[in-house]
Amino acid sequence: MKEIRLGSVIIKNRHKRGITQDELAAYLGVSKAAVSKWETAMTYPDITLLPRLAAYFDISIDELMGYEPQLDKMEIRKYYFQFAEEFSILSFEEVLEHCHEIIKKYHSCYPLLFHMGILLVNHFMLAGSHERSEQVLEEARELFNRIKTETDDPKLGKESLQLEAYCLLILKRPEEVLGLLGEYMPMSGPEEPILASAYQLLGNYSEAKKILQIGLYKEVVSICNILSSYMNFCEDDQEEFAQICRRFLAFADTFHLDTLHPGIMLPGYLVIAQGWAKRKNMEKTLEFLEKYTELAEGEIYPLELHGDSFFYMLDDWLEDSLPLGPHFPRDISVIRHSMTQALTENQNFQEIREDLRFQKLVTRLKKNEEEQ
Repeated sequence: MKEIRLGSVIIKNRHKRGITQDELAAYLGVSKAAVSKWETAMTYPDITLLPRLAAYFDISIDELMGYEPQLDKMEIRKYYFQFAEEFSILSFEEVLEHCHEIIKKYHSCYPLLFHMGILLVNHFMLAGSHERSEQVLEEARELFNRIKTETDDPKLGKESLQLEAYCLLILKRPEEVLGLLGEYMPMSGPEEPILASAYQLLGNYSEAKKILQIGLYKEVVSICNILSSYMNFCEDDQEEFAQICRRFLAFADTFHLDTLHPGIMLPGYLVIAQGWAKRKNMEKTLEFLEKYTELAEGEIYPLELHGDSFFYMLDDWLEDSLPLGPHFPRDISVIRHSMTQALTENQNFQEIREDLRFQKLVTRLKKNEEEQ
């Protein structure tokens, strides 16, 4: 919690009003020495004087005390990445206790609570058991629910609603997901064309172009995520699955997503490989596991969101608008390990575990883990 700065606030407001310590002391019925001690932080005023002091300076009591319960964006990110790193080197329960301390300390700092919820969602699988993982996910869900209910920030409330639904989905509580989101999402177009047109009318063509780049980027990410998810719902139709894969790969190739956003392509290749494994096509399975491994061990580190020669106006937006800026939500060592686990602990690849090509891919991924 930030330091209470009552003394400096009194000095600032006393000078602003052009009054002396004697005059302030006379108004409050205290000695000049008392006011001097307040301003040098040697003592604090009696609690009964705080409303009178605040009223005299025409400020709130919180403003009077210099009390700022909110952390700024960079302080929040610092906590997040500190804990994300700790998850890679300390016991899960030890780090979780650190998280609880911060959550308790900043009980009403909703952006901080939101980040702590994201932190739990990205690390619950390290809890050690299925039961404990579910408990941690439920804790994250409760955080998002409280933020959604209590925050005055509509954007934060909407994002918390979506993440609460995501937690419920992982917890296999689909009825509650539908209760939160509704059976169908409302039809609405993107806001970027309207914003860009407004900037164009103001003659700010650069900002209009930037807004449209942001909109395109968001839609590219959204379409790839939807296509990747849709692949899982073509169990009985191999041609439909193959068509979705082709469209996903063509779209990804058009926007160079292997380099623009490997965080989309890695799970994308994995989903395609899993789909072919379910259809007993082991050649296709290994083909896309090879693509997955090549990308995982390629020149994609440090893993951060960024633009490219087409999306060249995104950097400020990525830094300012995303909860974690351009950074990925888990420590790199945890990410590299999870890349290997995606093969070694995936039941879809059970039939090819003894295949020499599969084993070589696992060996390469394990070597990739060591390259910190």
